[in-house]
Amino acid sequence: MNCIELKYGAQDPLVLEISPTALVADCRGPAGVTGAAASQCIAAAIANPPEGPPIAAHVVPGDRVTLAVAGDVPQLTEIVEALLVQLSSAGVASNDILLLHAPPLEPTAIAVPPLPLVSAQKLIGRANVVAFDPALEAETACLATDEAGHPVHLAKALIDADVVVAIGEWGWNAAIGGQSIDGEIWPTFSRRESREAFIRTLAKRGRRAIADIRMSMQETIWTLGVCASLRVVVGHDQTLAAAAFGLPEAAARQARTHAASWSPKVSGRAMLTVVSLGCPQLGFSALTRAVAAASRVTHPTGTICIASCLSQPPGIIFSRWRQGAPLEGLVHEALQTSDQTLIADALQTRFFARAIGDRRLVLLSELDEGLVEELECGFAETPAVVQRLARRSQSVTVLHEADRMLPQSPENDDD
Repeated sequence: MNCIELKYGAQDPLVLEISPTALVADCRGPAGVTGAAASQCIAAAIANPPEGPPIAAHVVPGDRVTLAVAGDVPQLTEIVEALLVQLSSAGVASNDILLLHAPPLEPTAIAVPPLPLVSAQKLIGRANVVAFDPALEAETACLATDEAGHPVHLAKALIDADVVVAIGEWGWNAAIGGQSIDGEIWPTFSRRESREAFIRTLAKRGRRAIADIRMSMQETIWTLGVCASLRVVVGHDQTLAAAAFGLPEAAARQARTHAASWSPKVSGRAMLTVVSLGCPQLGFSALTRAVAAASRVTHPTGTICIASCLSQPPGIIFSRWRQGAPLEGLVHEALQTSDQTLIADALQTRFFARAIGDRRLVLLSELDEGLVEELECGFAETPAVVQRLARRSQSVTVLHEADRMLPQSPENDDD
């Protein structure tokens, strides 16, 4: 038997015993580094990029430089430290460097430690580290107008800077069928109304909106004149797997190559796929991404088993849909309100419904058994339930931190 350990947030990992003839694939993301090794990785990326000039060539003494951190980024202290060394060597004074951090587009479902901004304050200075608040319109200014004549607002600290270094994660999101839209300048550094409109558009149009959204993101980068972009690829267990630096498009291409391990190729679809979550703080959003990833390598009549420590129940839109209410009616009802919680719930429900199809879902979590059954899901009271499923299945795939994955199989028909 193959013994596979799946970390899922509990003190002990889930140990799966799978027959060699039944195991289709055991997929996990790239190994990453922390601490000094992460600093060396960042320093190498920004000093010797494969395409374009190093970070020091983007600035001259006297430039006001804004380090724009979009959402959650691993090893932020090491990133800032490496950038400061290079900027200082180019003659940029520490007082002319501002670190601006914007919250992620998706609010976390549970309390998590904030980004290590305190460490950044020690490196740059307390006055030079600012948390961007999308609700404060006075912190934004009009960058341009879009094709419809609507103003595009961004943080003033970006518009007023001589040089903007865009810093964000590059990853996959199976729920939208490809590259994640996290870690981008727009709408992350825009007003709250823009961020809300972004979520509303996704809830209303689903994947059909992605192409237009990506175009708006690119147009904002071009208009702002960003020439220095640092995209980081997360390794398993929240480590740093790789960093890519250069012009925005070049950095994205490099990061995509580095993130190939998060998009593994699987020989076929299994009857059972067992997965864990890499970002459980996102709650049911992480579960939706994991289900979308698992569905790509699970037979349409198969079973997806989520092993996690999720404890927050889903929203009312999701619950009503699982109890039989028509999805489109629920989404329309949510969009008629101004309740952003309902709209975000409708968005996740739309993506979840597209992914799950007729597959059975089994949850090993901290959710109550009655609630799980109301959601028309299988309830795994203990890890032993999942272990039995794995031993008995004729074909099994295991996805570690599936919410970060975009697995590929010959049967994929939605790429």
